[in-house]
Amino acid sequence: MTDFPTGDLSRLSLNTATTKALTLAEAVDVATRAGLGAVGLWRDRVAEAGLEEAARIVKASGLRVSSLCRGGFLTAAEAAGQAEALADNKAAIIEAATLGTSELVMVVGGLPAASGPSGPPTPGGDRDLVAARQRVADRVGELAPFSGEHGVRLVLEPLHPIFAADRAVLSTLEQCLDLAAAFPAEQVGVVVDTYHVWWDPKLRELIHRAASEGRLAGYQVCDWNLPLAADSLLSRGFMGDGYVDFPTITTWVAEAGYTGDVEVEIFNQEIWDAPGDQTVATMAERYLELVQPYL
Repeated sequence: MTDFPTGDLSRLSLNTATTKALTLAEAVDVATRAGLGAVGLWRDRVAEAGLEEAARIVKASGLRVSSLCRGGFLTAAEAAGQAEALADNKAAIIEAATLGTSELVMVVGGLPAASGPSGPPTPGGDRDLVAARQRVADRVGELAPFSGEHGVRLVLEPLHPIFAADRAVLSTLEQCLDLAAAFPAEQVGVVVDTYHVWWDPKLRELIHRAASEGRLAGYQVCDWNLPLAADSLLSRGFMGDGYVDFPTITTWVAEAGYTGDVEVEIFNQEIWDAPGDQTVATMAERYLELVQPYL
């Protein structure tokens, strides 16, 4: 039996991507036993359990749902792809509301030329980055009123520039905030994910800007590991394993007035292969050492 660390874990949230091998019920169980305050849910785990059953499991546990991951992929150039994206995101909004979270994390999508995440470009595919970003703004404009009607906020997530081709044409917190500015703060916000934004020289001022505009909807933590994995998406690690200065960034988030949950979202094959209790115990230990004292 794994011993979980003791300390104030009331704001710590287990994102189910971190324990990829666990079902939703198993992830909720380990988070509850470890004394965490919340879980962040991915839609694949919700779909496996069934939406109503997933909502029941989380409600019975007493845990908060810090966010639902993910909506997005809004960059299709053709009408059919745009309609499909709108339908899927409207479904995600309804799922978020049913699960009891007001925050739907949006990975906005890469270039239409991408054959898929981590895939090669499609021959002759659309590489117009400026147009792709405009389509993101257009689709957010179509979704935001619907989202607001359901009490759910579209939370734009900037992804590190290495993912601009295939996953997110928004790479900085500033880009996300500039796009969000056209909409009410209760409809469109942003998330600070240390893996994606730790390098940004304007990060402190942008965190403060997000908070002052009422758009700081989430704080996700994990480390930037080197060397990069063959699939760079899987180069995340536990806090303290890589290069991110968690005390400093967490201090900036705290001084901006953020009082919400802190999600740990890690994509790493070695961590996925480890027992879930072990993963959550390590996650909680690193949180108590490197994050919680600075909140």
